[in-house]
Amino acid sequence: MKNNYSISPKGEKFEIPDKAEYDAEFKRLQILADEAKNKGQEVVVVMGLGFVGVVMAAIVADTRDEKGKYSKFVIGYQRPSARSYWKIPVVNRGESPVKAEDPEVDELITRTVNQEKTFVATFNHDCLKLADVVVVDVQCDYAKQDLGNMRTGETDMAALEASMKTIGETIPPHALVLIETTVAPGTTEFVAWPILKKAFAKRGLMETPLLSHSFERVMPGKEYVSSIRDFWRVCSGCDKEARNRVEKFLHEVLNTKNFPLTVMDRPIESETTKIVENSYRATILAFMNEWSLFAERNGVDLIKVMNAIKMRPTHSNMIFPGPGIGGYCLPKDGGLGYWAYRHILGFEDGDNVFQITPTAIDINDTRGLHVAELVRDALRNMGRYIAGSEVLIAGASYRQDVGDTRYSGSELVVRKLTEMGAEMRVHDPYVDVWDEFEKQDENPDHSWARFFRNQEHLKEVTVQKDLAKTLEGVEALVLAVPHKQYLDLNPDDVVKWAGGPIAVIDAFGILSDDKIRRYFELGCEVKALGRGHIQRLKKEVKNSK
Repeated sequence: MKNNYSISPKGEKFEIPDKAEYDAEFKRLQILADEAKNKGQEVVVVMGLGFVGVVMAAIVADTRDEKGKYSKFVIGYQRPSARSYWKIPVVNRGESPVKAEDPEVDELITRTVNQEKTFVATFNHDCLKLADVVVVDVQCDYAKQDLGNMRTGETDMAALEASMKTIGETIPPHALVLIETTVAPGTTEFVAWPILKKAFAKRGLMETPLLSHSFERVMPGKEYVSSIRDFWRVCSGCDKEARNRVEKFLHEVLNTKNFPLTVMDRPIESETTKIVENSYRATILAFMNEWSLFAERNGVDLIKVMNAIKMRPTHSNMIFPGPGIGGYCLPKDGGLGYWAYRHILGFEDGDNVFQITPTAIDINDTRGLHVAELVRDALRNMGRYIAGSEVLIAGASYRQDVGDTRYSGSELVVRKLTEMGAEMRVHDPYVDVWDEFEKQDENPDHSWARFFRNQEHLKEVTVQKDLAKTLEGVEALVLAVPHKQYLDLNPDDVVKWAGGPIAVIDAFGILSDDKIRRYFELGCEVKALGRGHIQRLKKEVKNSK
């Protein structure tokens, strides 16, 4: 009796196929691919049906030529592990395996799978034998060994290297391989290409593998699909033929008419573009941290300062950093560049060359610790203690109005407060399951739990949806993410739901001065990142009584 299962986030159980089922699966795919080629369609294999891969696959499957006919047939490959096999049957019934606020995600997958039948998913990597194009969307992570010290981290390329080996051993020699994953600069030319060449040589192939790179700029939220399809792209190829092929492919599947494609000479330039782009953003956000602390300690409201500066068009994109810089890219991408400089490109002076980028990442990674200190101080001002206090963190995701918790600053706040003895509650209108807590034991070497004490019970944390009910009996409220629901909160309602005055900590410039005053009038204590003027408001309320 088989007991090898993969369980979806919704709790559905899917039996993982055994080796006996692989031949039948390949025959199914071969028939579908032959039918597609008879229609003049190009067969595209997308490796990795995760956050980027599954939507990219659906976008490619939705491609039409100048006559309005579908020009691509997509096979989405996902490794049949217990953790991720469930995505395959879910996709094959026309459902998205990723939760998205963008309704076009579900529409796109349903249409391409069930109606147009230009998209199928599989567990058999032999599908690579059928490919004209292979798009690689497997993970390439940067594993940090210490909290607040990016320099000790390591790039984890095991999945990418294994995928390239499999691709080289399997694909037709004419197939174009496109690495869409964000990788350490030099990976495409100096790691992936040699792997493909070696595999081709072992097969006795005389052709040079056609390898290219084009990173994604995907953003979660209501424009999820557009951030892939209707957005500027950068691409490159390891040689002229690969460069021409990837340029042609991207012109066909993406909206390059309105969002022009930039073609670089070498993949290392394309790879570096992504790393510099995200390192720049991370650095600007880290820069605001020191002025946030300055503002807190000197009676300045940094939110008002920033709004005044943003009136100048050249500075209109300033962003308040909140409790941390989350998402999959900004917390790690600079680390890929730092690591590549030494381990791929062979330079020994990395610590002298890279000074700003590592510091920025370290600041962003640890900013949430200060939020925990503000909670402690606010409770202390009310004659209470953090140990044993009921604390609600409002917002689990890394940015407003999305359900993505990857590298969320809120996670660090929860972990530090838990270490300090607080009893944590969580509310978020967009997040159903906080994976970083629920699955912290599955990969303990990568979980932030390893940096803190007393984290064991956090795997039982549940994300609540009823804010009023969740507030009952809390002693402190941390407004960690500017979700719409939190922007409109009425202080009188909050205090009523909580059952009395509480400590309120604004981590994202959510509260107006009028609401801060009202919280003080209701007997609450208020603290906030970067908003030193709060003490002035407190005195005003006290003097008016």
